[in-house]
Amino acid sequence: MFSFLSCSKIDENGFKTFTIKEGKHRSGYRYKTTRENIFNIECIFDNSAIYTTEDPVNQWDVNKLWGVSDCGNNHMDNSIRFGWRWLNDSLEILWFRHLNGKFEFDKITSVEINEVIYIDLEIKDNKYILRVNGVVVEVNRPCTKDFKRYKLYPYFGGDERAPHDIKIKLKGV
Repeated sequence: MFSFLSCSKIDENGFKTFTIKEGKHRSGYRYKTTRENIFNIECIFDNSAIYTTEDPVNQWDVNKLWGVSDCGNNHMDNSIRFGWRWLNDSLEILWFRHLNGKFEFDKITSVEINEVIYIDLEIKDNKYILRVNGVVVEVNRPCTKDFKRYKLYPYFGGDERAPHDIKIKLKGV
């Protein structure tokens, strides 16, 4: 059905490089379902994560890093993701949730470029527990059952597309 686009092979450290090409939104998509409730992922952003949007207001937009659909719905209805943005000379990692078709987000922490970032997601009956390098945030979950989910991969923007090629390394996805 779907296949990887712009994703290189696994490197010697087990990371897959996802490339969001200049002028595009997504790095590629592979339809992969899971019933897991705990995800332990490692991530590395290089200098390509530094960008400036055409419209300064869009600098506040949240790019998507990784996540899953939830509640047996399309990800635009219900999902939880880690997001990222380059804002005020800092790489921020955020949580990003679609809840009944509307989205909300908030900053978790700032991280360094070219360093391994440890992100964990735990899905409980009534909440999501998100961890970034030991910083923990809990977000309410709109459903309580265990559902088959599909994984969501790197995506740039809201209104704007990637201003240049952006490379993100992920392991455990």
